[in-house]
Amino acid sequence: MVLVLIGGMAAYWWWSGWLERSQDGPILAAARRYGVEPALVKAIVWRESGFHPRARGRAGELGLMQLQELAAQEWADAEHIGGFEHEACLDPATNTLAGAYYLRKLLRRYARTDDPVPYALADYNAGRANLLKWNSGEAATNSEAFIEQIGFPGTKDYVRSILRRYEHYRRGFPARQDVQ
Repeated sequence: MVLVLIGGMAAYWWWSGWLERSQDGPILAAARRYGVEPALVKAIVWRESGFHPRARGRAGELGLMQLQELAAQEWADAEHIGGFEHEACLDPATNTLAGAYYLRKLLRRYARTDDPVPYALADYNAGRANLLKWNSGEAATNSEAFIEQIGFPGTKDYVRSILRRYEHYRRGFPARQDVQ
């Protein structure tokens, strides 16, 4: 019985490691294309879909980065992709390209802060209107103050968990300059 338990744990460990690496190709390609750090894209994929490319959200989000239709269409328009259908976001390459494009847009939006990543993540999760409620006073430019001011516990947890996973991936996943 102990051997079966140990074997089961080893199989689960192997499978979860494989799953976590299964989308590295599309993540690296999208990060390279849009100039964002691959470790950040991978951390978002980890949180949003657990690396399951066919994941579907309750509000119609699709794929690895759980893209809403408007964000995906914005990418398709910018890339001059005619006849784009939201279902195309179930393809890992399409999804990570559209997601990295959108993430780059958000990071640029908050470039005047000490660290645009928490702002971009909160916007990605809760939307710009909610973010604007939270980034007043010191929180307008200080990311630590901003995180404390996030008004939705779920969004605060989302931002913190991705930041932790981002740091984890930065230690072993190629940095942006390594993939360009």
